[in-house]
Amino acid sequence: MVFQTIADTLARGVETVTGTVSETFFEPTVRLGVTGLSRSGKTVFISALVANLLDRGRMPQLLAQSEGRILSAFLQPQPDDTIPRFDYETHLGALTSREPRWPDSTRAVSELRLSLKVRPSGLLSGLQGPRVIHLDIIDYPGEWLLDLGLLDKTYAQWSADMLTRMELRPQGPEFIARARAEDANAPLDEGRARALAEAYTQALNAARAAGFSDCSPGRFLLPGELAGSPVLTFAPLPPSKDAPRRSLWREMDRRFEAYKAQVVKPFFRDHFARIDRQVVLVDALGAIHAGPRAVEDMRRTLADILTAFRPGGNAFLTQLFLGKRVEKILFAATKADHLHHSQHPRLTAIMEALTREARERARFAGAETAAMAIASLRATTEQTIDHGGRSLDCVSGTLLQDDGTRGRQAAFYPGALPEDPAHLLGPARDGAETWLDQDYRIMRFAPARLTLKPGEGPPHIRLDRAAQFLFGDRL
Repeated sequence: MVFQTIADTLARGVETVTGTVSETFFEPTVRLGVTGLSRSGKTVFISALVANLLDRGRMPQLLAQSEGRILSAFLQPQPDDTIPRFDYETHLGALTSREPRWPDSTRAVSELRLSLKVRPSGLLSGLQGPRVIHLDIIDYPGEWLLDLGLLDKTYAQWSADMLTRMELRPQGPEFIARARAEDANAPLDEGRARALAEAYTQALNAARAAGFSDCSPGRFLLPGELAGSPVLTFAPLPPSKDAPRRSLWREMDRRFEAYKAQVVKPFFRDHFARIDRQVVLVDALGAIHAGPRAVEDMRRTLADILTAFRPGGNAFLTQLFLGKRVEKILFAATKADHLHHSQHPRLTAIMEALTREARERARFAGAETAAMAIASLRATTEQTIDHGGRSLDCVSGTLLQDDGTRGRQAAFYPGALPEDPAHLLGPARDGAETWLDQDYRIMRFAPARLTLKPGEGPPHIRLDRAAQFLFGDRL
């Protein structure tokens, strides 16, 4: 086993060196990781980004496009044969059909390769011909990203942390009472263990539905083929001293370690550790609507996310011997089209405040970070209406029904975000239950029916600026 592990490690090292040399001297590759917290719009982001890179009429802020240096863009087979392909055509078809609908959400890792033929810039541009740059987009659930933070925790540490967080969440107090009622030192009873894990999973789902962000372990929400397996049959328990062998506590501890070793580490090794650019999508408006506790939970979660990255510069020798490091990280508040454009600077300021701790950590390690407000696919239009003797800047769109069908057309005023983000983050840090002076509302909009001109991708808000930050320097 030891020799096999050493051999596997050396083989992966040789593959990394070979791939790095090939990418550096022949056809450069940018591996862009796309993830996000629940309902942040990962699938829509990737579909709209690819569509707008293939037809770039709406991408003026992408410098290589505005300079006319992108000669063509085309999809190619992905380089990883064991990873499912991101189903771009199906997702784009759902968004652009005569009765458009939002595509299904991310439930597993997928990948797509977009290749761009680009004319070089600078002094040597006249001496060099066009070159091909590959953009490998890796889509993975944000819940799995949160799992990487478990690698540095013991079962006791994780249990204490989650039980503390659950005190203020829906169904949290009920689960805590059930966990405290268990005799953790008693011999393992598989039926009791399964019932406890199911109760914990229900509490996680309730927390996520209420707008909370840290709902780990992520595979409890997206189990896939692991559903019902022992590696997903554990739950947090209060501290137990001197728990005997084969007790409930010891078995939960063992299964927690197995989850890290057999589920989390392979994901890190095979997918996450190879990313060199990253975008984290955040439904900040949804958290604000859910209340101060959801906002504080999101702030802490975003800070924790940075512990999963290896931010820093990607110098050639560093890539060869230490593996890739994430050079750039974009924190993007999605669904900016739910607000009038006059509110966008305030949403960006809130996003910057929410991610300040996370971005400071990344910058200290040498990575470049940014926060911005975007809409991957614009679903609304803007209008100003008179109400009670004053003008209100509204957005108008087709409402989305609870069953997913399209509803009526409506104009909506969500309320004004505070100019100072501290007016939100202060009550959130203090544990306030509700906002005292404002009720921030949100509506669910269906995608708008599109009529696209030749050469134009779907309408968006700042998707071109996001692309320029994430990989514009490599073009």
